[in-house]
Amino acid sequence: MTKQQLTQEGFDKLKQELEMLNLKANQLVDRLEEVAQPDESGEDGLASQLKAELEVVNDKISGYEEVLANVEIISGKNSKTNVTVGSTIKVEIAGKTKKEFQIVSEFESDPTTNKISDQSPLGIALLGKKIGQKFEIEAPVGKLTYKIISIN
Repeated sequence: MTKQQLTQEGFDKLKQELEMLNLKANQLVDRLEEVAQPDESGEDGLASQLKAELEVVNDKISGYEEVLANVEIISGKNSKTNVTVGSTIKVEIAGKTKKEFQIVSEFESDPTTNKISDQSPLGIALLGKKIGQKFEIEAPVGKLTYKIISIN
C-alpha cells in the first residue's frame, strides 16, 4: 500500500476529526444503550436509526485510522522545479486569469481555499510539471490551457 501524503496541517486536522468521530461513536453507543429494550423482540425506529448512524461513523473511523496508520508527512521543502503534493503553484489560465493552488491529498482538498486534490483531473495534470510548461484540461466550458508561472 502506498503512503498517504499529508501536510502537517492536514495530518493534525484528520487526527482532530478522528477524535470527534470517536466521541460521537461513544455518544451513539450510550444513546443506544438507553433506548435498548431487551424484553421486546422488535426494535423501535430510534434504535434502528442510531445503529445506522453508528455504522456510518464507524466506517469513517476505520477509513481515517487506515490513512493515519499509513501516512507520510510532507515537509515544507518541496521541489521548486517540479509540481509535487504539497506544492503551491501559480498558473495562468487561457492566457488571461491567474490563480494559485496548493496540491494536497484527497483528504485535505478544499476548493474554497484553493487546495486541490492530487487525485482531481487538474491535480493529476499538474503533478510533475515545470515552470513555463503548458498543458490542456477538458473543463465543462471546453478545453482550457494552463501555464505554470511559479512553484513554491
